[in-house]
Amino acid sequence: MSYRAPVKEMTFYLDNVLDAGRISETEKFAEATADMTEAILGEAARLSEEVLAPLNVAGDLHPAHLENGVTRCSPGFDDGYKAISEGGWVGMAGAPEFGGMGLPLALTSCVGEMMSGACLSLSLNPLMTQGQIEALEHHASDEIKALYLPKLISGQWTGTMNLTEAGAGSDVGALRTKAVDNGDGTYAVTGQKIFISWGDHDVAENICHLVLARLPGAVAGTKGISLFLVPKFLPDANGNPGVANNAGAISLEHKMGLHGSPTAIMEFAGATGWMVGPEGGGMAAMFTMMNNARIGVGVQGLSQAEAATQKALEYAGERKQGRSPVEGGTGTILDHADVRRNIMTMKTLTSVARAIILDAAISMDLSKGLDGDAAHTQAARAAFLTPIAKAFGTDTGCEVAEIGVQVHGGMGYIEETGAAQFYRDVRVTAIYEGTNGIQAMDMVGRKLMDGGVAAFALLGEISLTAAQAEAEAPDLAAFLAAAEMSLNATTHWMVDAPMNDRFAGAVPFLRAFALTLGGHYLLKAAMVDASRMPLARFHIRQTMQQVDALCSAAREGASTLYALDAAALGA
Repeated sequence: MSYRAPVKEMTFYLDNVLDAGRISETEKFAEATADMTEAILGEAARLSEEVLAPLNVAGDLHPAHLENGVTRCSPGFDDGYKAISEGGWVGMAGAPEFGGMGLPLALTSCVGEMMSGACLSLSLNPLMTQGQIEALEHHASDEIKALYLPKLISGQWTGTMNLTEAGAGSDVGALRTKAVDNGDGTYAVTGQKIFISWGDHDVAENICHLVLARLPGAVAGTKGISLFLVPKFLPDANGNPGVANNAGAISLEHKMGLHGSPTAIMEFAGATGWMVGPEGGGMAAMFTMMNNARIGVGVQGLSQAEAATQKALEYAGERKQGRSPVEGGTGTILDHADVRRNIMTMKTLTSVARAIILDAAISMDLSKGLDGDAAHTQAARAAFLTPIAKAFGTDTGCEVAEIGVQVHGGMGYIEETGAAQFYRDVRVTAIYEGTNGIQAMDMVGRKLMDGGVAAFALLGEISLTAAQAEAEAPDLAAFLAAAEMSLNATTHWMVDAPMNDRFAGAVPFLRAFALTLGGHYLLKAAMVDASRMPLARFHIRQTMQQVDALCSAAREGASTLYALDAAALGA
């Protein structure tokens, strides 16, 4: 089966559920009209289905590898990347003054889903570059912007993000990489970074590394970290790749999945770099890149959920096994209740993840296109939705891909069917760009520092949907209203609770919020298109039964977690 880009589903939610038309009403995104959106999604679908999807298995079976110090990518990846870059897809959201299209994140997220669904390993390359473009646009000097942004936006050069070290993973403030002022506007960067996605490759002419490092005498922790741009090849007087910098991959990781994406251990040995942003401003600059990247990683999880659902549905519609328990059935395993339950779960979770991600992206776009209080409100809304989009999007990718293996039965465990690759590839998305536990902690920590204003505003939207649905679907409206009340009470509890008690219940709280938002989106969709009512009913009356239990668990606090000491845990 070949991948089919879900353009119809994307446009339905954008147009009928999330009111994405508001974006093109702003001056900043006035050119993102319905006609342009249709044309871009159509062309991205063609690229994804015809060019990228055929590379997915090759990337899995023939991983990137180091050969005499040079990283060789999977077969066909050079041509696939060339199609992406020459089509202008890397710089979709980039500033027009540097050659970008200036398109909204909601649209680039749809394109990202299609490319990731077709070939996740290759699509990770432009995602990293897009994040670097965002960081440089906001924080780099005019000289750096003028030299690097046109190259990155065109796809001639690619970008990476270098945070993690062997002794500094989630605790970035513990990093040991150093930078010393050379006295000529450049810095000598020395240290080792691990888990660097597309840290080295042979599909573009230069690789630009954003590296977090500490200057001599800098204060401890994150406040002492600065950000440096360190290219693989130093630009010559004409801005072309010149001599090799003292920066390179010393090995590539052997991974559970994403074999086509070269994940490098990078060594910087007095490499020449340029500071981006002010001294000590590294984390602020990097977070600009990470916030967009977190939505992008949520998109990656969503993409694998969609691809796994397509493959499972095709298999279930062909596989004949046992006697059909329903009159007039298909004669395939789709007739069996448990298979139907699995498929319905896959479809509803995928739809919920897509709606959350696009809603977050739309709010981020509006925060840039509007002014004053309206912009601030949308920025706060986007900030609250972002950890949900990342965590639930990637949790859904993992869960749906795992269900897809189950639908295939024994054949799902056989690599030739392709069902297992989705799970192996997507699993890391719940880990990188901040583990999903950290996303949940961010949600109940930083994102509730406003006293819950953004959270309660979203709960108000859910309550309004329940009220609007009372006449058409009274039972579903009642279920949704009850879930909102439980979540509302739990949000009040979170706002008032000590921080570690919040952290202890953060993961169930995030999932409860995501599932309830899902009921809100699916019910709105069903009120527009009655054929979608069965999906809304399944999610609200079955999956959302978890919400009360999740909220109860979220309010338990931390004491139970520490009832056993470390020695007893190992007994």
